[in-house]
Amino acid sequence: MSRNDVILGIAALVLVGFALVVSLVLPRRNQNFPGRHVGALVLVAGLLIIAMLTAVEVFGESHHVESAAGESGATETGPAPTESTPTESTPTETTAPTETSGGATGDPAAGKEIFAATAQPPCGSCHALAEANASGTVGPDLDQALKGKDAEFIHESIVEPDAEIASGFSAGIMPDVYGEQLDDQQLADLVAFIEQSVNG
Repeated sequence: MSRNDVILGIAALVLVGFALVVSLVLPRRNQNFPGRHVGALVLVAGLLIIAMLTAVEVFGESHHVESAAGESGATETGPAPTESTPTESTPTETTAPTETSGGATGDPAAGKEIFAATAQPPCGSCHALAEANASGTVGPDLDQALKGKDAEFIHESIVEPDAEIASGFSAGIMPDVYGEQLDDQQLADLVAFIEQSVNG
């Protein structure tokens, strides 16, 4: 406990003691208290309150400054922060990824069943494809339209039919439901069947 704390404690004790004596002790001894001494009582009480506020202002402020100085000193005596120098990282060589079609491996035999019946509406109801004995005329003849096309193009033609429109046909003819209706494996099977059918 510092000297300032003691001074503030004494000032507070005096003020509290005065308040207790005036409110509890003196009225019991003298029923007429404060009587004609009310002016003196108010003056003394006012002086004590001013003295207490002044003590808090003066000694409390200096106590705050001392504490701050102590904390600052403790900080300054601590080890100086080390400056970290950034290290240059040398990029490591990575081999280029092998290009693959990605996704599941398709089974042409399973894809033939999907082409004929699983997909709704069935692919053969709109498209011609010799391998599936389909002769639909609503959409393009797949033997012609997809000849020489790779699996990625065929896949896109199924799930996003309006991405590239075959000559002589307009957008919106083929429903774009197969991407949601068929799962990844079924799509892979269907693509494998069509690709094998049109490209041998």
